[in-house]
Amino acid sequence: MVKDSRISKFYEKGIDERLALVKDFAELSDDEVAVLKKYGGLGIESANRMIENVIATHELPLGIATNFIVNGKPVLVPMVIEEPSVVAAASNAAKMAGSFEASSDEPVMIGQVLLVGVKKIPEAKKKILAAKKKLLEMANARDSVLVKFGGGAKNIEVKEAKFKGMKMVIVHLLVDVSDAMGANAGNTMCETIAPELESLSGGIARMRIISNLAIYRKARAKAVWKKEMIGEETIDAVIDAYAFAAADKFRCATHNKGIMNGIDSVVIATGNDYRAVEAGAHAYAAYGAGGYKPLTKYYKNKEGDLVGEIELPMAVGLVGGATKTHPTAKIAVKILGVKTAKELSEIIASVGLAQNFAAMRALVSEGIQKGHMKLHSKNIAVQVGASGNDIERISALMVKEGNISVSRAKEIMEGKK
Repeated sequence: MVKDSRISKFYEKGIDERLALVKDFAELSDDEVAVLKKYGGLGIESANRMIENVIATHELPLGIATNFIVNGKPVLVPMVIEEPSVVAAASNAAKMAGSFEASSDEPVMIGQVLLVGVKKIPEAKKKILAAKKKLLEMANARDSVLVKFGGGAKNIEVKEAKFKGMKMVIVHLLVDVSDAMGANAGNTMCETIAPELESLSGGIARMRIISNLAIYRKARAKAVWKKEMIGEETIDAVIDAYAFAAADKFRCATHNKGIMNGIDSVVIATGNDYRAVEAGAHAYAAYGAGGYKPLTKYYKNKEGDLVGEIELPMAVGLVGGATKTHPTAKIAVKILGVKTAKELSEIIASVGLAQNFAAMRALVSEGIQKGHMKLHSKNIAVQVGASGNDIERISALMVKEGNISVSRAKEIMEGKK
């Protein structure tokens, strides 16, 4: 059989017909197709409305991080992630911290309009700024509902950029998006004012798009881990680990990845755009002087306790997108008990800080692998057909021996030494 991935009008076909075509192409078994037909809580019709060419849904574990108290409020935190030990680590770090103080900026997103071919850039910048009132009125006329709830376009910024001799004018439209993530509102407003910007500048509006580097929409959190709780040696070791990340970009990338283990988990659970949050976080880590930097910092207070702080852009919403259409995401928001996007962003920042502390504490003590390997060994046991108490027995033996492999799990299952 000659395979061809060029399937005419695949998008017009029904879900079962698409799946049948994929089955033939990939030579899937009936059992494999049956797995794909287990659609889970989302449901196939909802999934089919969300993206194109749907054949199935893809599930990930949904866990609950416990022990979080954010701004005096007890919180259970839904986390969606496939990596072992993340949920447990966040819960343990929150328990040791006791509570988190968190804050966030107003939900202002940056919409960008790129103008090229501008002959007189200084004059164009002056004209655009002089027309600010008119431009804001034009933008807000496109989203009266957002304006009604206190949001809308709030300001205009203009800057010049250069690349390989090319000169560009970049207009920033600052939009308060209220409880939305804000991409649709920002993009629509940018498209609305683009023709007027062309007229004012004499240039061509090449692009009209939101930026994920949301520097005006940051969330921050702070926690204190008492020396009586974690020990002075651990405090010194964690501060050394933070210095390592601050001094070395290779370590810093993994330091920040650990933060995003916690943050992405909550962002996904609530149906928000984790790619946007990831992009914004890492761009912010590289924003300003000094190159790529840790998103957290650690130091001792006057009592000798460990203080951890985090700050990063947090463009998340409670209206629009999958947050309102994905049934599990709606339940996750209800579990969190949040009423505003600001409150959600503050909890997410707290989880990121907790996750980072937990990872660094593990790294400077027993090492990160202990918890990972314990959970990984259980997955291996399941792979070889173990169930019930056999999973724990096989897992414990593999961890004790330091041989966590499919072959060793099979030997234990078969009663071999």
